[in-house]
Amino acid sequence: MEFAWDDRQRDLYDQTLASVQKSFPDDPPATASFFTRDDWRTLGDLGVLGACVPETYGGGGLGALDTALMTEAFGRGCANTGLVFAAGAHLFACAMPIAEFGGEKLRFGTLPGLCSGELVAGNAMTERGAGSDVARLAVRAERAPGGWVLNGEKSFVSNGPAADIYVTYATTDPAAGHLGITAFVVERDADGVHAGEPLDKMGLLQCPAGTVRFTDCLVPDEQVIGEPGQGGWIFQQSMGWERSCLFAGYLGLADRILGRCVDHARDRRQFDQRLASFQAVSHRLAEMKLRVESARLLLYRACWEMDRGGRPTMFTALSKLAVSEGALACALDAVRVFGGRGYLRPDGVEAALRDTVPSVIFSGTSDVQRELIARELGL
Repeated sequence: MEFAWDDRQRDLYDQTLASVQKSFPDDPPATASFFTRDDWRTLGDLGVLGACVPETYGGGGLGALDTALMTEAFGRGCANTGLVFAAGAHLFACAMPIAEFGGEKLRFGTLPGLCSGELVAGNAMTERGAGSDVARLAVRAERAPGGWVLNGEKSFVSNGPAADIYVTYATTDPAAGHLGITAFVVERDADGVHAGEPLDKMGLLQCPAGTVRFTDCLVPDEQVIGEPGQGGWIFQQSMGWERSCLFAGYLGLADRILGRCVDHARDRRQFDQRLASFQAVSHRLAEMKLRVESARLLLYRACWEMDRGGRPTMFTALSKLAVSEGALACALDAVRVFGGRGYLRPDGVEAALRDTVPSVIFSGTSDVQRELIARELGL
């Protein structure tokens, strides 16, 4: 069993970290400021938008573990966690389903632009009445000559207001449950597509999210991902990528705020002593380190399982649960360590707390992950 990175992986991490810090050097803005097209093209140049997409289609061709290392460096080096999340949703929930299950015409028509940053993809799965229960989608798709006609509305579409294409899912056979869902790629400028205004969110401010409504929207057959009825399975496959590799960005965030807390505890003095000399503070930092390293081991194990073609469900659920809950707890501890400064926006510490709260909700809530783990245990 080998726990060390090889030289290539260390170089990948270090080069990504340095490039991200150079390209995005500033702390999170105090007010909402969505990513720009220049930001997006920069991410394309850095390779983070297509890390695990095959090289044939313009990607980096990395496996899950190497992709996680790259995303972890991105999350550590970029304090704009909303941008890290936006890129992750674009790659893991949109590009990867196309790369793994789309037809060749669809792959060559979309993936090069998604990898380069020319195109922005929106993940359109969640609905007002279907959050965790993704088998009961109200958006319907009915057969039509040459394609499918979509009707209904998606909510919380990550990158929705800015997206050029949407990877969306619709019920094509209501009687078949999760076997009656089909995945589609829908172009923003297609007739019948209406993107809503950005939602006013608590965190992840750099990533715009909104509703997308389909009204008699005709989607050609070549824009179906996989086969009709495979949408539920395709979505679960994308969740494997998302629950492991996307959350590597949160692992990087937790590592970053731990480092800031250590530096602060060394430099800050109270009662003529360094803050680090107080056991209440040093033990809090020790607990933060424990969460980070425990989550890191589970995340790498999940990615290793994916790379070797194993059954990753248990480990992606464990990883997602450990990283999201650990990052949230670390962010709250960081606010406490920084005290009053931690509550002020200019220092950027409170942004980490706001950005980690949604991590225990999206990609399957923490309770959903516990249920998946229980099922894998045979309960």
